[in-house]
Amino acid sequence: MHDPGYYELLGVERDASATEIKSAYRSRARAMHPDAGGSPREFHLLREAYETLSDPRRRADYDRGFVPAPVRTRRRPRDFGEDPSFVATIPRLDPETLSWWHRGAECAGPSSPRPPGHAPAAILLAWLLLVVLPLTADWLLFAVWLLLATAVAIWLVRRHLELARARARFATEFGGVTVFGRPGADADQWGERLTAELLERYLTRLPHVRVFHGLALPGSVFADVDHAVLAGKRLVLVESKTWLPGRYGADDDGTLWRDDRLFRGGATRLPEAIEAYRNLLPGVEVRGALVVYPSRAGEITTEADFTVPAPPMTPDQFVQEIGGWLAAGPSIVDTSVLRRVRGQVV
Repeated sequence: MHDPGYYELLGVERDASATEIKSAYRSRARAMHPDAGGSPREFHLLREAYETLSDPRRRADYDRGFVPAPVRTRRRPRDFGEDPSFVATIPRLDPETLSWWHRGAECAGPSSPRPPGHAPAAILLAWLLLVVLPLTADWLLFAVWLLLATAVAIWLVRRHLELARARARFATEFGGVTVFGRPGADADQWGERLTAELLERYLTRLPHVRVFHGLALPGSVFADVDHAVLAGKRLVLVESKTWLPGRYGADDDGTLWRDDRLFRGGATRLPEAIEAYRNLLPGVEVRGALVVYPSRAGEITTEADFTVPAPPMTPDQFVQEIGGWLAAGPSIVDTSVLRRVRGQVV
């Protein structure tokens, strides 16, 4: 066996699970990567240890004392750079395969803001005053009832007028617009235009959803966030990426991985953006998503761990996961939240 052994290199026990091995490798890879000042030879050995112990067959051979062939002899040819002749597209999904598609119509609320109050309680009180009390009261109570009924009627009329004025103000300010801003128009922003089409084709199915393109972080004047989708008090911030084919994953701190290697071909600002928007919009649930398209022929897959702040997703995963999350909550328009998010559009 190698000295030190593969288990020792990774800092795990011989009965460590695949998840423990992967976690240990990621932790050590950050510190030992040559870009972080580590030794190329030590990083190569660490990578070799991980590739061996993460493969059940090679791990069994190693445990029996068989020394695997060096990793460099097993590597596949690499594809370098993007393919200018390749054009990514978005998938055409069957709505019947989307678990939330029909729930979208079921969770519909009013199309304009609803003034605060207790309408059910008011209706019950009015019913008691206008129907029940006259049947049981004498002339004195009837006079009291008449005064109270008049007050309730005036209150209900005022609430109706307030609601009408609120709807008029909403229509004047926002009209029937559901999409604010525009996706990037440069040649290297093709992914943004794909995601814009994806959002309008599928997520606008949800009632009262608003879509935004090119949002600034608070205090910034640049389009720091590619897209956002707002439904009620749920907001998802989205970045669009065109990266090489491979399997992508992310950690809680936003570190990105491709094919279980530290990914140096791109980065994300979503963790920072999520924190900034949570501070900007107290009481609003905020999450993020990286929608990844291939930059050349090949397949994009992900680790499908969508609990991290900036999970890479394929377009179909995004529609299924984010659509379901938005559909799970009330979608009644919150005018103050809508106004603040719209105000961040560059």
